[in-house]
Amino acid sequence: MPTTVYSRTRAGASIAFGWALLALLTAAAQPVAGQGRPLALEDYYRVQDIRTPRISPDGDWVAYLLASRVEEDNSSRAELWVVATDGRSEPVRASHAEADASRPSWSPEGHLLYTADGMRWSVDPGAPAGPRLVEPSDDVGTASPDGRLRAGLQPMRVEQLEVERLETVRSDFEQRHEERFEGRIWDHMYFQRDRQPMPTADPTDPSEVPAREVFVLENGERRMLTDLTANVGGLVWSPDGRSLAFTADPAFRDESTYGRSDLWTVTIAGRVDRLTEHPQYTLSGPAYSPDGSLIAFVRRTATDWVIQNRMDHGGPTDLMIMPAAGGDAVNLTADWDLQPRGHRWSPDGRWLYFSAGVGGETHLFRVASGGGGIEQVTHGERRLNSLEIDERFTTMAYLVGRFEGPSELYAADIDGSNERRLTSVHDVITSEIAFSRAERITYRSYDGTPVEGWLIYPYGYDPGARSYPMVVHSHGGPHSAVGHGFSFKHQLFAANGYFVLTTNFRSSTGYGEDFLWATWGEWGTKDGQDVMSGVDHVTERFPIDPERVATFGHSYGGFMSNWLITRYPDRFAAAAVGAGISNWMSDYGTADVARTKETEFFGTPWTEEGRERLLKQSPLIYADRAKAATLFVHGEVDHRVPFEEGEQMYFALKKNGVPAEFILYDDQPHGIGGHWNNVHRMMHELRWWDTWLKAAPVSEQGATGDGEVEAEASKTNHPATGVGGAL
Repeated sequence: MPTTVYSRTRAGASIAFGWALLALLTAAAQPVAGQGRPLALEDYYRVQDIRTPRISPDGDWVAYLLASRVEEDNSSRAELWVVATDGRSEPVRASHAEADASRPSWSPEGHLLYTADGMRWSVDPGAPAGPRLVEPSDDVGTASPDGRLRAGLQPMRVEQLEVERLETVRSDFEQRHEERFEGRIWDHMYFQRDRQPMPTADPTDPSEVPAREVFVLENGERRMLTDLTANVGGLVWSPDGRSLAFTADPAFRDESTYGRSDLWTVTIAGRVDRLTEHPQYTLSGPAYSPDGSLIAFVRRTATDWVIQNRMDHGGPTDLMIMPAAGGDAVNLTADWDLQPRGHRWSPDGRWLYFSAGVGGETHLFRVASGGGGIEQVTHGERRLNSLEIDERFTTMAYLVGRFEGPSELYAADIDGSNERRLTSVHDVITSEIAFSRAERITYRSYDGTPVEGWLIYPYGYDPGARSYPMVVHSHGGPHSAVGHGFSFKHQLFAANGYFVLTTNFRSSTGYGEDFLWATWGEWGTKDGQDVMSGVDHVTERFPIDPERVATFGHSYGGFMSNWLITRYPDRFAAAAVGAGISNWMSDYGTADVARTKETEFFGTPWTEEGRERLLKQSPLIYADRAKAATLFVHGEVDHRVPFEEGEQMYFALKKNGVPAEFILYDDQPHGIGGHWNNVHRMMHELRWWDTWLKAAPVSEQGATGDGEVEAEASKTNHPATGVGGAL
């Protein structure tokens, strides 16, 4: 088994430049785009999505949902399919005809369960009989190891709180106007949440937001085990079935905190024990070792701790183990600075397996429960998504993310060997359509920091032909990452003659903690330099017209686009800003994530340092410098980046004579959804590129911008102090 060990202090540099050999060894695993026609917008409804793979307990089968996009009613419908993990037979549909299936899972006995038509169904993958209805009690909570009990969480609703109010005697006149009132009144602080109606339920009122408590189901009757009013989560059985571990936050009703969780246990007799009480951490994902003596969990630094201690960085995400009876915890990833997730014990208790992002890739890792280095189990230029491991730890199943086509389902032995492809869902469209290839690039930012990105080639690329236009994509987050995965939008732009550049600028995950927290206190500055040095890198090496470059992105990518067109105004002819922040000051109190400003901007608008940083990093302050023709895209009921953020920047550009257009999607939250909206948005973004990038350069079309700009970014190796975005 190949072994790769990462250090908490060296991971960023070693990952960024250590993959060349890995790419050579595993290039065969990445399909190469063939000959064919260019992708068309109409192909959107031909793409299917493989979702929610679930491996059977014995590892012999994998079930998955196959979702299709339905243009007629703007919906998605999913069928349940099952395939043997040996890869020797074709997948078969398991759900009944016309069913819109969801929630696939396996019973301990190996029956495949799913939900459809508001009911729960069971099917035996190895037998010809069709699905049968399941009794409700068969699918409540999680079964104990011996199958005798089932445990779950139940919201404990209480009566409406009686609040003392000054008794008011209303006149008939006042009463009439009280009854005529059409509006809403609230007195709790977090009244908005994206994707929820406003005002949201009051978390301080247990009649509106009841706490979740632990129950067991025995012989059809529920018995409550806890009464903590602490909002329980992460419930798991001990191997002997005598107790359960969970996380809980006793202060979850306190609006002055951002919440954190400790580790608890409860016996089936109802004895509750609190195992941890560390105000600086929040814990999640408890998992008992096979012998029940240890509990593994993930530990992160609590948001309130960061704010109270005015930390200039975030904390690590670590995999921990501690005695199940309580005691000192051991950090298994103390010298490893990536972010473990989805941990599972091996059956012998010697290892903990988990996934992690490694730059633009996602792989399986393991660490010995007794301590030692982190071992990388899987390799290759790909993302292993939705990874599942069977109970015997002999077989794993996963989706392989790639640039040149939608994901397919694979299986392999637990050591990563003997990989076999189980599905061919997208073979028809990948043989008919020539998806554009993506080339991995590495370069150094203006201050020497190594950065990774990908350049997607335009359809029919001819290196000897005329220069091409390019659109530059920035991901959201900012603490996320792009990488091996299919993007219909990126492929559509490439199919229409555009280079597409996407980068993992500083603040991206998968490159170590120094890289992750490098933008603390000044979002836009160093990460903006990383994007611009990437633009320099590719325009110097590929036939790209530097006067026909655009920027686009959604959420943080929208903010980045706002930032780039104001700090590097002569570098962009056009932009498409999706749900982009323009004014951090106004965003603080109108968005549902005030915590990001209180942490990474060092405070609130009424503190001197917070106010200075919030203003300094707001693109709106520099709007008079923008020249790029900009399309703004926003959801009407976006509470993550409120509509007014796009409105302010749009108005500023219009005031300064810059071409701008606004598309507002009715009743849409932060993540604008729906197939009709997706197609409409891509259609208009492509129209925007064709208008401003394929025609004459923007300087010949009358776009203007007022105000002088600091020295513009120009070439790679330009010193950081001379970058146009330097503050």
